[in-house]
Amino acid sequence: MPDISANGSRGFINRILGVIEFAGNKLPDPAVLFLLLLIATWIFSYFVAPVQFTEVHPTTFEPIRVVDQLTGAALTDFMSNMVHTFTGFHPLGVVLVALLGVGVAEHTGFINAVLKFMLGFTPRKLLTPMLILVAIVSHTAADAGYVLVIPLGGVIFYAAGRHPLAGIAAAFAGVSGGFSANFIPSAIDPLLQGFTQAGVEVLDATREVNPLCNIFFTGISSILIIGLGWFITDRIVEPRLKGTLVDGDKDDMPKMEALTPRERRGMWAGLASLVLGVALLWLLAWPEDSALRDSGDLTTKDAPLMKMIVPLIFLFFVVPGIVHGYVARTVKDHRDIIKGMSKSMSTMGYYLVMAFFAALFIDAFTKSNVGVLIAIKGANFLKNAGAMNEVTLVGIILLSACVNLMVGSASAKWALLSPIFVPMLMQLGISPELTQAAYRVGDSTTNIITPLMPYFPLVVVFSQRYVKQTGIGTIAALMLPYSVTFLIAWTAFLLLYWWIGIPLGLQATYVYP
Repeated sequence: MPDISANGSRGFINRILGVIEFAGNKLPDPAVLFLLLLIATWIFSYFVAPVQFTEVHPTTFEPIRVVDQLTGAALTDFMSNMVHTFTGFHPLGVVLVALLGVGVAEHTGFINAVLKFMLGFTPRKLLTPMLILVAIVSHTAADAGYVLVIPLGGVIFYAAGRHPLAGIAAAFAGVSGGFSANFIPSAIDPLLQGFTQAGVEVLDATREVNPLCNIFFTGISSILIIGLGWFITDRIVEPRLKGTLVDGDKDDMPKMEALTPRERRGMWAGLASLVLGVALLWLLAWPEDSALRDSGDLTTKDAPLMKMIVPLIFLFFVVPGIVHGYVARTVKDHRDIIKGMSKSMSTMGYYLVMAFFAALFIDAFTKSNVGVLIAIKGANFLKNAGAMNEVTLVGIILLSACVNLMVGSASAKWALLSPIFVPMLMQLGISPELTQAAYRVGDSTTNIITPLMPYFPLVVVFSQRYVKQTGIGTIAALMLPYSVTFLIAWTAFLLLYWWIGIPLGLQATYVYP
């Protein structure tokens, strides 16, 4: 297949992406951008707060009011809770705790040894689909893919002689752009089902929605996302990166020397400890009355096992890392272990600054009700449009994708939209399961192009390890081809899936009643 730069239409796409990258990188530093957005939210809320809106909040059933964030009470609350707002920022703990364990495994050489071993038998051309597959499977571990798979994407591609930003882009596309593509049940399934069920009960208290009502659709969608992501990475993103110089710290990047006998022994010892750890976890979780279960269930959002995902990632990296270090003699004592943790934390300084301002903005944006107002106005517009069912379904996907640019949490958006979308489409004869599937498509596809997504700054930081001048525009331009392609192709796929009549999931229908 010809190189993208040699094709006229693809060259045009390259120029467009170049403009986006240039313009995006002219934006202020991400930390300052979040600060400016915080100020804009304050000002907007001040002027809009007196306006009386007719839209009703779907959970409180009261008229939506924008809350002025410049009142004395609001500013006092902002200042008095600033520390808690920052330390309670959800991605912060996930990132830091997981990277403590990853830092040890990286410092002792365990990760590097496993990657060398994998690259020894994985064809270079199959790295992309393999990476996206792993990224999709990582959804089972909640947000772990952001702090684990995405940086490993860069490591794997660089070690294989490919551009590391292409690896980061492919992993980011699988983890976040294909968030609703997974053939393995995860905590997000019962979480979304709970809100869908609440929306159903607005009209029909006897209708039940199965937590795995979309599992067949999301499972088959994973094949679609892997195929699209593979093509975009190898034929659009990576060729475009040929002129991007990798100017990061060469001493901090993986090398491709063959494994020494000592490293190989250390790797196998580390992997053995990992297998033993997984087996022990399985034995602890197996009994019906296990403390890791929630009323006998392991996969509900309240199950202790689901809440332990990040600590388990810490343990499943730190223990094999330590075992490898002592067997391979890459560490001498406990001080080397602590050094690995400290080294991983030292790279997070810039992220901490961005996370501080991001946490403050998201908190103010949520309290102001601006995001709620935008979501409800869009939903009511679709409701009043009176379009045919297929057009309405596409409208829901597009609205979800647009709202996703401002509100990152999948459950938070669905909590707002499901009481409107679900009963609205039930009245049109569309099942709750199909409505939820449409929402999941829109919710996934624009994650990767919005700087307001909590993990977006972290992807910038991971990329700066290899290309120091990486900015918001760089990542947005890298991810835009994935986002647009996923949105169009996945929407068409859902409509085709509906037309053929393939089951969406367990106990799922396409029509109501």
